[in-house]
Amino acid sequence: MARKRKKIVEVDIIDTLFPNKSIGEYEGKTIMFKGGIKGQRVKVLLGRKKKDYIEGKLLEVLERSPLEKNLSCSYDGECGGCTYQTLLYEDELNLKKEQVLALFEREGIKDFNFLGIEASPQVEGYRNKMEYTFGDSEKGGPLILGLHKRGRFYEVVDSDACNIADKDFTQIRRRVMEHFRRLNVPFYNKRIHKGILRHLVIRKALSTGEILINLVTTSQGQVDVEAFVKDLLELKGLEGNIVGILHTINDGLADVVQADELHLLYGRDYIVEEILGLKFKISPFSFFQTNTFGGEKLYSIVREFAGDIDDKVVFDLYSGTGAIAQIMAPVAKKVIGIEIVEEAVEMAWENSKLNALDNVEFIPGDVLKVIDDLKERPDLIVIDPPRDGIHPKAINKIIDFNPQSFVYVSCNPVTLARDLKVFLERGYRIDKFKLMDMFPRTSHVEAVTLLVKE
Repeated sequence: MARKRKKIVEVDIIDTLFPNKSIGEYEGKTIMFKGGIKGQRVKVLLGRKKKDYIEGKLLEVLERSPLEKNLSCSYDGECGGCTYQTLLYEDELNLKKEQVLALFEREGIKDFNFLGIEASPQVEGYRNKMEYTFGDSEKGGPLILGLHKRGRFYEVVDSDACNIADKDFTQIRRRVMEHFRRLNVPFYNKRIHKGILRHLVIRKALSTGEILINLVTTSQGQVDVEAFVKDLLELKGLEGNIVGILHTINDGLADVVQADELHLLYGRDYIVEEILGLKFKISPFSFFQTNTFGGEKLYSIVREFAGDIDDKVVFDLYSGTGAIAQIMAPVAKKVIGIEIVEEAVEMAWENSKLNALDNVEFIPGDVLKVIDDLKERPDLIVIDPPRDGIHPKAINKIIDFNPQSFVYVSCNPVTLARDLKVFLERGYRIDKFKLMDMFPRTSHVEAVTLLVKE
């Protein structure tokens, strides 16, 4: 029996929900799909039927929205990296603000002091890290080093003029692509799991100009690393300076950057960034905010929401490499950070020594388990969890510390709204709430919430 073909329909986007979900109607039924902008007419592939809507997949934009007044990116609709390249930045900020407030309204979170959305200091060239993929734009085509095509797993876009990446990244990316084209080195084909070249990761400390380059390959063939380094160091016209070049071997099947082996080819294996008067060493796999100057604004908001913490003990949960902990330390009695990634904890200790901070402590381990053994009682808890939010088994344990206030930093307002309802049920209220746009041209936004005891 032949399979029933899925239906393709044309719909008008009548609304959008955070994060980047569009709603349309077809024959009286609600269609929901990822991507799109309110006011667009689009072609959608219909999928599974849910209780209240039908899932869809956006195939093509047929008519632009009246909101789309900006056409500054030549890869719009082709590259999968951005969402709002066609919007004026002011309209993008308003859209994100409206989506998050509508999300809170749907979740029953009301009557709080909303302080608006803070704009990113940079809208173009703000990213201090880019992860490029080797591949081709079509089967049998020339080697490409760029970003994934929208909605595609295998094809790559030659993103030569990406306007959210630092200008130095564009020059380095082009140089590396041309280098391996000349040598005819094959890329790693994810369909058959054969080939050599996988990724190129570039990081730059925007305050110091230091650049770290990491070439990721399989072990299926040899790469002339001396020629690779020589070619990069001969590159002229960079605004920053290359301080380290690394080679990572990754034979895993997943399309992620991870290291089976890591070799230092030139210089050192870290860069140094400066934020709010503090220095931070960033290694190849360290987490660090991708928007340096936006990060300064974000951490300033956190410090402002924390208020006067002189002679107070602060917990920094999900502390990563310790950026928030160290920014709080100069104005606190003591800060204790907890982070599950051991490499991040080691880097946090290094950075605290670099900044001569003797009132910070970093504990490796799962927040869910570590908090059971903590003897100190915090006056303030800062929480900056991953996108999934606070583990459901940990949230009540955290609230049981009963501090006077919490500062919750979230990169995902959806899980933030879920968690805030628990805090409200446990006797806290939202004193202040502010959005910080760390990711211009994408659908993402950071949120900072101050919760205080009733």
